[in-house]
Amino acid sequence: MPSTPLAAAGPSAAPSRGDTAELASRLRIAVARVNRRARQEGVTSGDDITASKLAALATVEKHGPITLGDLAAFEQVQPPSMTRIVARLEEQGYVVREPDADDKRVVRVRVTPNGIEVLAAMRTRRTAFLAQRVERFTDEERAALAAAIPLLERILEDD
Repeated sequence: MPSTPLAAAGPSAAPSRGDTAELASRLRIAVARVNRRARQEGVTSGDDITASKLAALATVEKHGPITLGDLAAFEQVQPPSMTRIVARLEEQGYVVREPDADDKRVVRVRVTPNGIEVLAAMRTRRTAFLAQRVERFTDEERAALAAAIPLLERILEDD
């Protein structure tokens, strides 16, 4: 990695306000890489579920029962794509479509117990991967990571 003022300052030095863009860039890259690697760990070769199906399933679990349109909006995909994803999840027994209680023209998607099991297994694998990596850290490094978590959570406060 090329030497930068932020990198040269060391991990404990506070960056100056002028280094905010560099800090943000490095944070973006690091978070994206950790997330991508953890997502890869969540899906094993024997699973018949893609990352996009897992994401949709997790969104249904969090916000469901949910309409296909709302699910597509959350996942930032076109409704026809979400219809195909939900159809596959339904074939696998991870979700069911049900008519809305108030408006029978509206269909809502909810997670089945099998879907909840798949999500739990995926989360367990991802957490185990991260725990294995964090286990390599010193006590001081784990403390620094723990102290950073509230700051990372604050990044999304307005969302």
